[in-house]
Amino acid sequence: MRSIWKGAITFGLVNVPVKVYSATEDHDVALHQVHDKDGGRIRYQRRCEVCAQVVDYAHIDKAWDDGDRTVILTDADLASLPAERSREIDVVEFVPSDQLDPMTFERSYYLEPDGSSPKAYVLLRHALQATDRTAIVRFALRQKTRLGALRVRGDVLLLQSLLWADEIRVADFPALDERVRISAQELDLSAALVESFASDFSPGDFRDDYQDQLRELIEAKLAAGDTVDTSVTFGRAPGEGAEGAEGGGEVLDLMEALRRSVERSRARTEAGSRGRPGQGDAAPRTGASAG
Repeated sequence: MRSIWKGAITFGLVNVPVKVYSATEDHDVALHQVHDKDGGRIRYQRRCEVCAQVVDYAHIDKAWDDGDRTVILTDADLASLPAERSREIDVVEFVPSDQLDPMTFERSYYLEPDGSSPKAYVLLRHALQATDRTAIVRFALRQKTRLGALRVRGDVLLLQSLLWADEIRVADFPALDERVRISAQELDLSAALVESFASDFSPGDFRDDYQDQLRELIEAKLAAGDTVDTSVTFGRAPGEGAEGAEGGGEVLDLMEALRRSVERSRARTEAGSRGRPGQGDAAPRTGASAG
């Protein structure tokens, strides 16, 4: 894992340097969009409505409007906000862990001790465990001030960003205001039904069936040769590099270049095992990257 942020947990005079890591990741198969007629890649452009030019990210600012007026906020404007410059995870209070509503949890981050000694980190971990409390903290990440819960998971401090109170909607369903009569027999039967499904939760027992089936579908199409050369989906002849396209093409980032290299290598290997040149079939592919 690669840390996404460095800072320090602070409370009182205690300062605990930490590195922050995303604790979760998306396991979905990466898909992109193609034209159903010819298999060409679909690209979205950032086009200015005033000059009609395609605009690079380096020249894009953020803005707010109320319908009549627009306020443009530059990167320098946003960087000037004190909260954005902060690199502290500031402990506000320690609360009983059972007072936190799981509905308020948003993203989870692992915290690793950053420094010559993990003593302060371990001390804070033991303090949270011994008191069965969770630290409520404030921190800034990706141009947002966030509320968070700092707690212990195994031997690691876990930071979970929390939704603000006004981000939780109130469930107002008139039908629930009506009085409903439930008999003792109905209660007994529902309790028996629940008991028939009773078990201990083990996350590893469950799999994402859709993603498994999607991978099987992709593998079946690969095995059947139902593919096209990836370069063709970018409007180039098989084997032609980006520099051979009309106008020179766009500059590729490193990840995209690596992904295409893997796809092309796999296509050549599979074509060789079938005893045919690695140019693929003419039918358009379903559209999955090597993700």
